[in-house]
Amino acid sequence: MQTVNQTATKVLTETVTAIPHRRVGILGGTFNPPHLGHLIMAQQVGDQLGLDEVRFMPDAQPPHVDEKKTIAVEDRANMVQEAIVDNPLFRLETAEIERGGKSYTYETMKFLKAKHPDTQYYFIIGGDMVDYLHTWYHIDELVKLVTFVGIKRTGYPTTSQYPVIWVDAPLIDISSTQIRQKNQPRAFGPLSGSGSRGRLY
Repeated sequence: MQTVNQTATKVLTETVTAIPHRRVGILGGTFNPPHLGHLIMAQQVGDQLGLDEVRFMPDAQPPHVDEKKTIAVEDRANMVQEAIVDNPLFRLETAEIERGGKSYTYETMKFLKAKHPDTQYYFIIGGDMVDYLHTWYHIDELVKLVTFVGIKRTGYPTTSQYPVIWVDAPLIDISSTQIRQKNQPRAFGPLSGSGSRGRLY
C-alpha cells in the first residue's frame, strides 16, 4: 500500500501559496515625446492600486492605421529613462523595442506573462481610449492576460463592455502632439527635449 508523506505535502503547499504575486502597471505608447502627463498618470495608478511598480513601455512601431511620424525608438526610450530615473516606482520596459516590428499589445503581454507568470499586469490607458478597446488586436484574449486601468477624463463615459478599473488623476492639458508642434521642452518635466544626437524636436 502506497503512503503519502503528509508533512512534505503540507510544506510544499505552504511554499507554493507563499510565493508573492507582483502587481505591475504597464503604460505603453510612442512617448513621442514623454511628458508630465504620463508621469502623473503612472504615479496615480501606482499609488491608488498599490502597485509594486509601473513600467513605461515604448513601442517599436505603433500598429495604428494613422501612423504618426516618430523619432528613433532608441531616442524615445532614452527620454523615458531620463524622465523616470529618480522615481523608485517607475521602470523602463523594453520588450516591444527588443522584438521590433509592429507592437501589438496582445503579443507583448503574452510574452511577458510567459516570462513572469507570477506577475499580475495592469494595463493603463486614457479614458478616451476605452471606447476603442473593441478594435484592439485579439482583445478577447488580451483581457485574460491583463487588467485594464482607465484614467477618467471629462466628457468620456466610465463604462465599457470589457472589465476596466477606473482611476482619478489630475487633468493635465498637454499632449505629445502639442509638445512637438510648439517645441516646448519645459513640458517634458525633467527632460531637456534633446538627445545624444542633438535636438530631437
